[in-house]
Amino acid sequence: MVDRLEKENPGCFDDPDATFADLYMKSGMYITEIVTRLYQSKRLKALFPDDTERLNHIFAEQVYGCAPTEIIYQICLRYILGFSDEIHIEKNNIRLCDTLQYAKDGVLNEELEKIFNL
Repeated sequence: MVDRLEKENPGCFDDPDATFADLYMKSGMYITEIVTRLYQSKRLKALFPDDTERLNHIFAEQVYGCAPTEIIYQICLRYILGFSDEIHIEKNNIRLCDTLQYAKDGVLNEELEKIFNL
């Protein structure tokens, strides 16, 4: 799925202003793969040569996720952010929120703005 995203949007993982979202997370694998692609980008490495700085930029500015239940939220946090004891992620945009009803009601965009303070 991430390969297809890159195929349809060439260079998307090289853009420090590009944002990515998983609005109904299950395991966190999709966001983790996106973080990996961003982290390994030659352009992002050039802009943020320090690994910690680069990861903090990615988590604070580029990836967003909503987990529908507390248990899934905790699994996602541990899976996505539990990769290192040495690197401290200062801010992330992984939230506990079931977006399904918002989508059904046609108010998802407005709710996402509130959830992520956009």
